[in-house]
Amino acid sequence: MTGRREVIKAGFAALAGTQLASAWGAEKKDKDKDKDELRPPAPPLMTKAIPSTGERLVAVGVGTNNYSPTTQEERAARREVLAGLTAAGASVIDTAPAYRQSEEVIGDLLAEIGNRKQAFIATKVSAPEGNLAQGIAMIEESKRRLKTDVIDLLQIHSLNGVEVLFPHLNELKRKGQVRYIGVTTSSPSQHEQLVALINTQPLDFIQVDYSLGNRDAAEEVLPAALEKRIGVLVNLPFGGRRDGNLLSRVANADLPDWASEIGAQSWSQLLLKYVVSHPAVTVAIPGMTKLAHLEENFTALRGHMPDASLRARMERYWDQRFNV
Repeated sequence: MTGRREVIKAGFAALAGTQLASAWGAEKKDKDKDKDELRPPAPPLMTKAIPSTGERLVAVGVGTNNYSPTTQEERAARREVLAGLTAAGASVIDTAPAYRQSEEVIGDLLAEIGNRKQAFIATKVSAPEGNLAQGIAMIEESKRRLKTDVIDLLQIHSLNGVEVLFPHLNELKRKGQVRYIGVTTSSPSQHEQLVALINTQPLDFIQVDYSLGNRDAAEEVLPAALEKRIGVLVNLPFGGRRDGNLLSRVANADLPDWASEIGAQSWSQLLLKYVVSHPAVTVAIPGMTKLAHLEENFTALRGHMPDASLRARMERYWDQRFNV
C-alpha cells in the first residue's frame, strides 16, 4: 500500500501549483482489509474565525524562523511544507524580516507552487528608536521579497515602534494594502504592555507566546483578547529557548492514558490540542520544515478537543511531572 506521505508527494510532483485539498484527504487502501475496500476520507481540519471579520482559518499554520535553507534538499523540504499547507486547506504562514532569508524564500516558493492566493501571509515590521521611515522601508522590502502587493497580516514586531507605526498601518489597511494589523511578543515581560495595547488600539490580531509549559499569557493577555474580540496567533506552542523545548522534556515519557480521550497519538498532538482549544486562540504557528511535521501537527486538529475540565487536568499533570 502506498502511504499517505508518498501519496501527497506524488501529488505535488504531478500537480504542483494547483489546489490539492482533495489529494490530502483522499481515500486510501487499508493494509489489513481487502484491497478493494477504501478507508473513509479523513475528517476536516479544525478552523477558527478571525473575530473582526468572521474569516475562518485552519487553526495551525507554519512558523518560518528556520526558512533560510542552505542546501537544495532543505529548500525542497520547505517547498513541500508550503505546498502541503494549502493543499490541506490551511493557509497561515508567519514570517519576519528578522528571519534571515525567510521572506524571500517564501516569496519564491509560493510563486513556484502557484498558491499565493490560497496563503495567508503574516509578516512583521519594527521602527527602532521611533524611526518611521525605517519601518516604511521595511514594509516595502517585505512586499518585494514576498512578491505580493497585499500583506494579509502586518504585525509590529516585539512591540517595537508601536507609537509611530500604528497610524501608518491603519492607513495601509484603509488603502487595502494590508488586510489585518497586529502586534507580537514572545516574552512574558511584555505581556503587561501588550494588554494595554489590546485595550486601547483597534487591533485585528496579537501574537503571543503560550504553551502548556508557559501559561503566563492565560492570566491577562488571552482573556483581554477574547473580551476585545481580537484574533490570537500563538508562537512557541512547543516552548522555546527561554523555557526549554517541551518536546525535549517529554522525550522519554509515555503519553498519559487520558490522551486517547482527545485522540492524541503523540506529545506534539497533545500539546497542540491544549493550545488551540483555548477559546481565545485563533491559530498556533509551530515551526515546520518537513512534510512530516505538517502531517503530525494537522492530525492534532482532528477529533475531540480538551474541554475546560480536561485542560485543567492537563495543567496539573504537566506541573506535577515536568515543572518540578
